[in-house]
Amino acid sequence: MELTRSSGILLHITSLPSKYGIGDLGTSAYKFVDFLKASGHKYWQLLPLNPTPATFHHSPYSSYSAFAGNPLLVSPELLEKKNLVDLKKFSLPKKISEEKVNFEPVEAYKNDLLNSAYLNFTKRKSDFPDFKNFCKNHSAWLNDFALYKSLSNKYETDWLEWPEELRDRKPAALKKAEKELSEELEKEKFIQFLFFKQWEDLTNYAHKNDVQFIGDIPFYVNHESADCWANTDYFKLDEDKKPTHVSGVPPDYFSETGQLWGTPVFEWKTLKKNKYDWWVNRIKQNLLLFDLVRIDHFRAFAAYWQVPAGEETAINGKWVKSPGIEFFKIIQKEIPEMPFIAEDLGLLDEPVYDLLEKFNFPGMNVLQFAFGEEKAENPYLPFNHKSHSIAYTGTHDNNTTRGWFKAADKVTRRHLQKYADKRVTERNVHEILHRIVLRSVAKIAIFPLQDIIGLGEEAIMNTPGSIEGNWTWRVKEDEIPVEAAKDLREQNVIFGRFKEPKPVKKSVDNKKK
Repeated sequence: MELTRSSGILLHITSLPSKYGIGDLGTSAYKFVDFLKASGHKYWQLLPLNPTPATFHHSPYSSYSAFAGNPLLVSPELLEKKNLVDLKKFSLPKKISEEKVNFEPVEAYKNDLLNSAYLNFTKRKSDFPDFKNFCKNHSAWLNDFALYKSLSNKYETDWLEWPEELRDRKPAALKKAEKELSEELEKEKFIQFLFFKQWEDLTNYAHKNDVQFIGDIPFYVNHESADCWANTDYFKLDEDKKPTHVSGVPPDYFSETGQLWGTPVFEWKTLKKNKYDWWVNRIKQNLLLFDLVRIDHFRAFAAYWQVPAGEETAINGKWVKSPGIEFFKIIQKEIPEMPFIAEDLGLLDEPVYDLLEKFNFPGMNVLQFAFGEEKAENPYLPFNHKSHSIAYTGTHDNNTTRGWFKAADKVTRRHLQKYADKRVTERNVHEILHRIVLRSVAKIAIFPLQDIIGLGEEAIMNTPGSIEGNWTWRVKEDEIPVEAAKDLREQNVIFGRFKEPKPVKKSVDNKKK
């Protein structure tokens, strides 16, 4: 995959403005595409679009499906345009905020809307001829997902607590459940149809305006998921389907006990026997949605940290090799262009670098990691960036640039000031880092919208290691710097990240009439 010199903005759909308490695939998303085009940005980078259960604090990286779309992102306005709901009959969610997503009332509101939309669909199925084709084209994951979701709603427990014949997917029990829950299954499939149709329409609009999407694939999936229930052989589970080992990362400079993520780890030997089919299908599914895909926790394709289930910390884990090279050779046969970005941050070693080099995957350079002790070999300093890579001011897991600078020590501030060769303050630091990243040799430059606007730590999207207040930040409509689009476009032009289209010459007919 060849990258072209360009830039983009990182903003999750949930963070968009709307009057429904959460960003969605409606008007604000189209307006943001317009802003990207006007400001000379080629890419809109997103977090995963999978469903986000309250159990896992609505983290986009902890879903009950690696294939399904998030129903919370379905636009009420677009449902009304299809005559599926009458919004006047629904009171807006209570206790909603322009600045934060309050998930509980938003989820209740969206569920009511989607239930109503489904009831109207059942009366007008002939108006949606694409629904059957959607179900057929996505059957590889959609049937298991719909059944899993319907059974979860019925039993209101983790699938380990379901009747044994359903837990263990006995064919007769599954067939009986499908018959008894046929209406529920159809509803779940219809909700997914709505999400994918709204996403397809937004994607078509973005592409017409020369804007592309960068998506995100989490490495692990939850035990409480359709994927684990439907593919138990692909995870390290015991006879009762409980994890024998779980994921995490080892102790490091930031944490004496490491991080215990708790998701089941993959049984790579079994995946290999089936040519990694689940992973191949998962990546293909993401490439239906996105133009480029960032692979989160990429280092786990070289080796992953495995912790015995039941441990309270990640200390007593060990490194286990992954079939990275063999795996990506299979992926390369299926997807020759391999449009992937490797999240190569954190604890890396030679096998990870070998994997990156062998397949020429572009990695990430985060500018907030560049300053501190003045070590010229720091890989995040712009003069050490590789051309075939992506440069960021920060990511969704970082503080905003203004928040980072406010919390920075004197050594970091002094180093940055020397590097910038000008006085750096909390008021201008986001502008300075913005220009430094634009100047990088890295082919793609990405900026969280918070850093384009210049917001402080109140606009943090996620603080790793914590569970409170994450994934809730929203941008107000009047904060999106539409008036600065021309200036942003000019900066992209100056640093070679956008080329102004040549004016179309009008043909002159000199023939005598």
